[in-house]
Parts: sequence; C-alpha cells; structure tokens
Amino acid sequence: MNAIDREPRESFLIMVVDDEDLIRDMILQGVKQAGYRCISAGNGDEALILMEKNPVDIVITDINMPGMNGIELTKKIRENFDSDIIIMTGFVKDFSYENVIVQGASDFIQKPVTLDELELRLQRVLKERTNFAERNKAEGKNKQSLQKLRKAITGTIYAMAMTIEIRDPYTAGHQRRVANLSRAIGKELCLSPDQIEGLGMAGVIHDLGKISIPSEILSKPGNLNRLEYEIMKTHPQVGYDILKSIEFPWPLAEITAQHHERLDGSGYPFGLKENEIIFEAKILSVADVSEAMASHRPYRPAKGIDYALDEISKQRGIAYDPQVVDVCSYLFNKKDYKF
Repeated sequence: MNAIDREPRESFLIMVVDDEDLIRDMILQGVKQAGYRCISAGNGDEALILMEKNPVDIVITDINMPGMNGIELTKKIRENFDSDIIIMTGFVKDFSYENVIVQGASDFIQKPVTLDELELRLQRVLKERTNFAERNKAEGKNKQSLQKLRKAITGTIYAMAMTIEIRDPYTAGHQRRVANLSRAIGKELCLSPDQIEGLGMAGVIHDLGKISIPSEILSKPGNLNRLEYEIMKTHPQVGYDILKSIEFPWPLAEITAQHHERLDGSGYPFGLKENEIIFEAKILSVADVSEAMASHRPYRPAKGIDYALDEISKQRGIAYDPQVVDVCSYLFNKKDYKF
C-alpha cells in the first residue's frame, strides 16, 4: 500500500491556475473525476488570494499568463505556502524540466495535457509529499525520544553526584561549582554547545570515584599520610571504571579519569603529558584546582580565589594549559565571575 492509498483522495486539495477558461475547466473536471477536491483561479493574484483561505496541497499552474506568470507565482508560493507545484506549458523549448524544477516546482507537464498523464503526475507528487510528511513526523518522534533519553541521562548523572556529596559533606557543592566554571571557560574558548554541555556533566560527576574512598580519609581534619594519599589518588581510575561501560553522549569516563593529569606528566593516575590529555580534562583540571584551593577543606581553611589564581598562574604551561589558565583568570578578574 503506497502513501496515497493510506489517505483518501478527497483529503487533498488541488488548485488549477490558467487564464484560458476552456483549458482550466477541462483540467478541473479531470482532477475532480480522479477523486480530488479542487478549486481554480484565472491568474496568479487570484490564486494567492485563494491560498490564503484554503490549505492547498498542489497547485497546477500554466506558465504564460497575463500579469504574474507561472514562474513568478511559483516563487511566491514557495515563499509563503507549504504547497507543491506542477508547471504546465506548451513552450517546452523555453522551459526545460531542469529549469522549472530549479525555480521551485515539483513537476513539469507539457500541453496539451492528457488526464491520464495528469493523474500520474498528481499521484507521484502527492506520494512524495505524504512520505515527506511521514518522515518529518517520525523524525519529530525520534527527536522527542532523544530528548527524553538525554534528560534521563542527565538525571542519572546528578543522582550519581549526590552519592558523593552525601559521603563527603565537606565538598558539598564542589562538583557543581567546578561544573559551572568549566562551562564558563568552555564558552569563552568558543567550544561547541555539545562540548560545553559535556564539560558540565563531567564537572558534576568528576569525583565519582571517591565513592570507594573510606569516609575517615575523605573527612580527615589533618593532612593525609602517604598511604592515605595513595588511596585518595585512586579515585580518578575508579570513576573511569564505573563510567567506561556506559554510553554517554560525551567522553565522561575519559574526562573523569584525566582530571588530575598534568601537562608535565606529574599528574595521576596515568602520568599523561601534553596532547595525551583531552582538552576537556585540561579545562576541568584548572576549574577543579581553582575551586578546591579557594574553598574550605577539612584540613585547612579557604585560601580564596586570589590565592588559587596565583597558584595556577605559577604552573601555567607547566602543569596547566596556558590558554585555559588565561581564560580562568580573565573570568574572575575581568568578568567578575564568582563561585
């Protein structure tokens, strides 16, 4: 069953436009006999007025008419209506099929028009029109499904983030603040909207691996000893292991794994250098360190953003990406950014 068979012919409205009464009436009757609803106009201006009041599916128009010709009418229809157009003319030398299609018509038929040929052209154009509408409808449903899926993924990420903040109340809000700063840096660097969204999601979840760290280490009021520090350093790897098998729209596992890596290879857990570190992780690392130093921790009071910016500036090009450091400093010093 084709697309036309799925809808009754009387559901389609066809308009015939021709300044010659005899030809117009003949085509009008043929279209009606084929089972379609039909209206007619004697010129382009009249046709446009009728289209304002009637949802026309296909316009069958002559080319040579007094006043507005068929090509001009086609252009007007394309600009203002969602209707297909079949051009008809006896002057095939002046108007080739390719020329007419370029002008915006859906099909081309030569005079004198036979009703059998006209019906075939109508069926072809209506089939394409119906299929196009069905594809758009399907794409709309797919888009809605993707939006729902993306929303569900985002909700899952925020739920994961909450598990960390419940276990580590001293850093409550840390991941959200890092996410916001990462997005702000990404915007200043003119990253794509998708990359910026991914940065935000990575920021929200970057400390997920701390779920494996004993709470007495997370909330220890003093400095960590060597063994405790080595345990703490495992959290990027743990976060990666949790996330790596989940198909996110963004490289969250990789960003999470690399947010403690440094340009000079002094970071962890892999000791990556320079271009071995993905750019989103370079942004996240600067945002993470800046927020951590500026904020209160169990083992020390807050040092403030000025101290944090001074520290990342000292490591500009050594541990941290120079461009990211410059943009981070610019946000706080020139654009009055605040956590």
